[in-house]
Amino acid sequence: MKPKMILLIATNNRHKIEELRDILIATLGDDVVELKGADAFPDVVPPEETGETFEANAIIKARAYAKATGLLTLADDSGLVVDALDGRPGVQSARYGPNSKARNERVLNEMARVPAEQRTARFVCVAALVDPKGKTQTRTGTVEGKITFSPRGDNGFGYDPIFELVEQPYVGFTTAQLTSNQKNSISHRGRALRAIAPLVSELIK
Repeated sequence: MKPKMILLIATNNRHKIEELRDILIATLGDDVVELKGADAFPDVVPPEETGETFEANAIIKARAYAKATGLLTLADDSGLVVDALDGRPGVQSARYGPNSKARNERVLNEMARVPAEQRTARFVCVAALVDPKGKTQTRTGTVEGKITFSPRGDNGFGYDPIFELVEQPYVGFTTAQLTSNQKNSISHRGRALRAIAPLVSELIK
């Protein structure tokens, strides 16, 4: 039997690892690829995410871990882009406050005077795949929505409680009101990963 190829998911975020794992296994199957998180390589120092775009940061992470481990590596960078805030929090989404609650409160406070019709926003994810030789490929996924006036829902993480979907079949729901399977079916990360999964398949054949 051909041994499984290891695909390193370059993040220590357990929520993100589980989400990535669910999406990739559903797309690729678990019989040909073994997924490992960055926590399996504690000696690798995470690189500084100094890029000015989601794509740049995803590539920085994927290249750093691929070089350090010699493994096929997948990284993503994602965040919330709010039109009324000139694109903020954007690449600073994970650093917009000390925790998810604080980040959500900051966005809601900054949007306090913005009327409903101007609260448009989107989640953006760029997935970067880097092989041990440094070849880099990226794919992007987005999902459109709007910022709520208060948090709703207990599932998900990050900005999910304040992001209301405007796309079918979940119009009016926040992503925190969806099950994991429902969210994965329409999420920005799910779309980016499903777009890059065929590239992974080509490399593991």
